[in-house]
Amino acid sequence: QVHLVESGGGLVQAGGSLRLSCAASGSYFSINAMGWYRQTPGKQRELVATITSGDNTNYADSVKGRFTISRDKNTVYLQMNSLKPEDTAVYYCNAYIQRVGGQQYRYWGQGTQVTVSS
Repeated sequence: QVHLVESGGGLVQAGGSLRLSCAASGSYFSINAMGWYRQTPGKQRELVATITSGDNTNYADSVKGRFTISRDKNTVYLQMNSLKPEDTAVYYCNAYIQRVGGQQYRYWGQGTQVTVSS
């Protein structure tokens, strides 16, 4: 079994910062791309940022210059600065993990709430 466990969400005022973490645990061979997505009620889950195993990053236009994704071994981070009320959402981490035996699967974390007050 492989699990992604997130932490770091919460309530913050506009202009503030939060750092999300997501750690993979369990039995696996390697972790490939990782990322963060977010979802608000009634809307589809949207990409926030991704990072490859080679540390190439990609960001949604709405967060460029404010959010930074990084990774270290089995953990992916999302540093969120200059937060805006429209960043309020449930944030989910995501990882493509190769299991022992060669098959790659996509895993999701349980989600962490980020609320930005105006």
